[in-house]
Amino acid sequence: MAPKNADHRLVEEWRDILALHARTTCELDRELHQHGLGASDFEVLDVLAEGTAEDGSCSYRVQELAARVHLSQSALSRLVARLEKDGLVTRVMCSEDRRGVRVVLTDGGRARHAEVKPLQREVLSRMLADRP
Repeated sequence: MAPKNADHRLVEEWRDILALHARTTCELDRELHQHGLGASDFEVLDVLAEGTAEDGSCSYRVQELAARVHLSQSALSRLVARLEKDGLVTRVMCSEDRRGVRVVLTDGGRARHAEVKPLQREVLSRMLADRP
């Protein structure tokens, strides 16, 4: 069993991480709102823009994407539906498994990602600059 001081430091460190995450997410939401995106929306576009499928498209299976952006499949499905409505992504059946669905970045999604990426990176740089 860990000594009380070590236990207290561990909990405080965890709470500091949570607080930094919350502050950063709020700042990202505030800054990205003018571009019609939230922090989670951008994270999905960013993951899709970084990954390239064998056919050259930027896509992931829903399960893979959920794991990468740390959302439940149901939360991700709602988010993807919003992004699809805005023309930033599309959903297609997986060619390798007809039961699965892939989320694909559209040209519009790629353009919005490129437009907003510098702003998101600036916010991350600013918010994470003072961490211990």
